[in-house]
Parts: sequence; C-alpha cells; structure tokens
Amino acid sequence: MNAPLRIGDVARRVGVSPSVLRTWEGLGLVHPRRTGNHYRLYTPGDLRLLKRARYLRRVRGLNPRAVVHVLRSQGLLAASAPAPPVPLGSRLRRLRLERKLSLSRVAEACDVSVGFLSAIERGQMSAAVGTLRRLARFYNLNILALFEPPEGNPHRVQRKERKVLEAGPGVRMELLAWGNTVMEPHLFRIAPGSGSGEAYAHEGEEFLHILQGRLEITLNGGTRYKLGQGDSFYFESNLPHRWINPGKNQTLVLWVNTPPTF
Repeated sequence: MNAPLRIGDVARRVGVSPSVLRTWEGLGLVHPRRTGNHYRLYTPGDLRLLKRARYLRRVRGLNPRAVVHVLRSQGLLAASAPAPPVPLGSRLRRLRLERKLSLSRVAEACDVSVGFLSAIERGQMSAAVGTLRRLARFYNLNILALFEPPEGNPHRVQRKERKVLEAGPGVRMELLAWGNTVMEPHLFRIAPGSGSGEAYAHEGEEFLHILQGRLEITLNGGTRYKLGQGDSFYFESNLPHRWINPGKNQTLVLWVNTPPTF
C-alpha cells in the first residue's frame, strides 16, 4: 500500500475514470509525481484525498470546483500558486498527445475537419462555443479549463484583470469571477451576426441579462425568444440552445451559469 500507484490503479480504487483524475489534477486537487516517462505516480495520501473527493462529488452532489473549495476549507488541501496561462491551442494539443490520440481521431469524434482542428491547435483559428463544448466534452473538461488553470477566488476582479475567452469569430467572453465558485458569471460581447454556431446542451441552469443590443435565443430546436436591452432570461441548460446577435450593433450580455460549465 505504501508503494506509489499508477493512474489506472488509483482510478480503479477510487471508482472513477483516469480522465476524471486528470481533470481533478487540473483543478489542483492532487499533484502526482511524474516518472522519466511521464507516468503519474500517486501516494497513499493522494488516494485518501481522491476518495474523499469522490464522496463529495457523488453523495453530496458537489461540482468539481465546489469539491476543491470544501476540501480547502476543511484543511485537507493546501492552496497552491497559480500556474502560468497556457494558450488554448497548446492546451488542446497537450491533451491530445497525453492520450496518444491522432488529429483524425479527435476530429472525427468532435465532428470537425482535421485541418480545422490542426489550425486551432496551432492558434491560427478560433472555434465557436458549440465546437469548444464538443472538444471539452471529449476531454471530460469544461470550456474554462481549456483556457486558464484554476486560481483562488480573488473576490474583486477589476476590468483589466478579467480572463478573456475568444469563442469563435465575433464572440468574446470575459470571466467576471473564478476560483472554486458555484456560479460562473461572464460578460459576453457579441458582434452583429455572430453567435454560438450550433445548438448545445449541458447540465445546470443559466441566467442572462441584456445590457446592450439584441439577442435571439432558440430553445429545444423550436421556441425562439427575441430579447432587447433590459430584458432578462432564465432557462435550464439541458435544453439544447443556440443564440445569435440579430442586430446591427454589438450586444453585451451578463451571462451566469451554475454550476460552472464554460
């Protein structure tokens, strides 16, 4: 039991998949040692912490960031220094290579062309929200994890400190709070004619408030809502939804997801 354990052994003992362990590692839950061949080695202490995390996730229903927050508040997890940001393309390429997957394998699973995926990994093109969601789902992550590593909650976020996510042509997402939160608030800046691309769905709930301009959102492939400045909108995220700015000016939206999904 005192010998270091590899990721497959730990996944089996904890009762989760290796990809879930990689996600938890990305959130700072554990920091396994790496061998010369880049294999992860876990200690008995890591195993105990991961079992506790699984309990909080499955029995108490906490999302991964809330799990980290609870473990830190209980003194079971020390705060760690934030890692430097990694460009989206580099992050996607690293995720693919870690899993020993070809460009064609990932492209086929995410319904994009090999050339388009290669351009994203090289930082030559950006992907729409719907495409980013498919990529994140394939790697068992949320979209936010593709852009920035998690950090502690700064409480106050000044405008110049916002994390900026470019989610396809004409769509800019500015993260307004982060760090083990149970809500994820964004300021969306949507250019005329730009939007989410295809419809997408996920767990959770969403609230949005139109600060400026217009937004058209379609739920479940049928009902279409036309929103203007001052309008608010709430819906359950498991309904397939797509959205677009139908106007001639930029649209600004305060958009809140819970639990964090982007």
